[in-house]
Amino acid sequence: MPAFPALLLVSMLFGGMTLYSFGFAPLVFRSMPADDAGRLLRTAFPFYYLFIIVTAGVAGAALALRDLPAAGLMIVVSLVAVYARQGLMPHINAARDRQLEGDSAARAQFARLHGLSVALNMAQLGLAAYVLFRFL
Repeated sequence: MPAFPALLLVSMLFGGMTLYSFGFAPLVFRSMPADDAGRLLRTAFPFYYLFIIVTAGVAGAALALRDLPAAGLMIVVSLVAVYARQGLMPHINAARDRQLEGDSAARAQFARLHGLSVALNMAQLGLAAYVLFRFL
């Protein structure tokens, strides 16, 4: 397969993740009351993860015959997004809801789970950057 489709997909992935993480999410929290910002991001995150799952998965398939290690990394990015969307995100939302209801223990759980989701997101972004670097 020619390199351009894979390069385009990984570039879209990297750019989309960067814009969402360092542009959209911070802008929402600076522009809206915290409760409204939280509700908006809670609605947006499933779509963000779906974007990562599909884009990284298709990029992995596009890279499979050209660069097997890079393809594997894109599949890892996609699978981590599946875990974050289907496994981690519901627990984060539940902890946040309990925190808002006054459960003091939920604050620490939310902070821990949110920190894990941020770390996973940064790792995924780093993997996408590394795959882009492999095109040089």
